[in-house]
Amino acid sequence: MRYPTPLLTLIRELSRLPGIGPKSAQRLAFHLFNQPTEEVLSLARALEEAKTGLARCPRCAHVMATGERACDVCLDPDRDGGLLCVVEQPADVLAIERSGEYTGRYHVLHGALSPMHGLGPEQLTITSLLERLEGVREVVLATSTTVEGEATALYLAQRLESSGVSVTRIAYGLPVGGDLEYADEVTLGRAMTHRRPV
Repeated sequence: MRYPTPLLTLIRELSRLPGIGPKSAQRLAFHLFNQPTEEVLSLARALEEAKTGLARCPRCAHVMATGERACDVCLDPDRDGGLLCVVEQPADVLAIERSGEYTGRYHVLHGALSPMHGLGPEQLTITSLLERLEGVREVVLATSTTVEGEATALYLAQRLESSGVSVTRIAYGLPVGGDLEYADEVTLGRAMTHRRPV
């Protein structure tokens, strides 16, 4: 049986979203089909408003409302301007903010180096990062622990080496409440390598 073209188009577009495979896209498409028209149109409006109503902060490339001078973090006078945390995506800023342990500013790369996917230094916000080091005493590299994230951190550390700014990397280790027996070898190995005195 062949699905109608509008349904196939919706499934195809939904499957382009990260973490949504063909089966999940199909379930979402049928879910949307079964919803009242007003709810589906409300979702469509929210998607459109998010695309037109959001922009990248001109200072740190984090997400902000269109028409603002900068994002809330950059405009916050209580933030430590000498501390700069480099992350891959805007969602990473939110994750670090939830910890309540960081009071500096951010720089969002919008990706990680991945030659296989056509992402080189030119596709990321590395140039603007290097241009905003005045007054910065420490850059914290908080990229992911994937191969791409590690390569990005290494590349940035090399680029920042001659700047005179202290460059640090977030620690690796075990999650709070995690059992050692369930930890993978790489995580456990990094936890041992990066141990600290108590």
